[in-house]
Amino acid sequence: MTRQISTPHTPHDSPFEISAEGAGIDCEELALLMKRLADNIETVILGKRDLIESCLIGLMAGGHILLEDVPGVGKTMLARSLARTLGTGFKRIQFTPDLLPSDVTGTVVFDPNERDFHFREGPVFSHVVLGDEINRASPKTQSALLECMEEGQVTVDLQTRKLPEPFFVIATQNPSESEGVYPLPESQLDRFAMRLSVGYPHPDAEKLLMKEQRLQHPIETLESVTDVHQIRTMQEATRRVTVHDAIYDYILRLAGASRTHSRLVLGLSPRGALTLSRCAQAHAALRGRDFVIPDDVKAVAAPVMAHRLIPVPEARLGGEGATQIALELLKSVAVESK
Repeated sequence: MTRQISTPHTPHDSPFEISAEGAGIDCEELALLMKRLADNIETVILGKRDLIESCLIGLMAGGHILLEDVPGVGKTMLARSLARTLGTGFKRIQFTPDLLPSDVTGTVVFDPNERDFHFREGPVFSHVVLGDEINRASPKTQSALLECMEEGQVTVDLQTRKLPEPFFVIATQNPSESEGVYPLPESQLDRFAMRLSVGYPHPDAEKLLMKEQRLQHPIETLESVTDVHQIRTMQEATRRVTVHDAIYDYILRLAGASRTHSRLVLGLSPRGALTLSRCAQAHAALRGRDFVIPDDVKAVAAPVMAHRLIPVPEARLGGEGATQIALELLKSVAVESK
């Protein structure tokens, strides 16, 4: 019998499996919907199932995604495919050095016909926003997204306006360039749920990609699978996936270990710990469960933690990156059940 996320049930053998509370959709239906989303996107983004699922995890967790990779591997196409699949609004912001904050959030303009000022919405007023090459804009323009990503609102001319829900930012940047770019500050990085790398496709997938695009790009015929209302329902159901106290304690031990790590200047923030728990919920939902297990935390920990950790200069000079340290933390911090 299919179990509801909202239906109380008797705990089973797993110490982490207890009932979720509140109204929601069926956990198996939630997993099926996420699978349909992934299948649809995969008709365009070939051979990148794990990447697609990670993006959906970030969306279901109510977070945002930073795609970091070299040009031409499909970062922008992934964002477009996701927006079409979701059936939501989509806007693209091309970040350049001369881009102003008002070009992102919007501005107040004077209407000579009505002799009054009106707010003209910027491209950030959309359900899915692609911030292409975000690190090419000045820090002042980058900061225009801080309030948007954290609070889902925009304040212009002392007036606060809510952004559409759901609100999902996918930003891209090229890590191999150092000229004409402004590295994202910690406050900006911390607002991204995950930092993901696209990578080159498998030769078989790349061959199929060339064949399929000989006459027409597959995104031109891509149809939506869901709509705004259903996405919000899925996000609400994801939030109701049960997290046992032992899981919270495990996440807190990971965060504490990162904050006292000898090779880290900056450890996991409280926002990062919260994001880790929410992404673990989304991973459990993707697997058809209404409760989180330690493997869910481990599956999402590296992309959630790595961009929030800052190694000491000696570690960076020695070739030791934040991702490697994050993986070491997962090995060293034990899971304790109650």
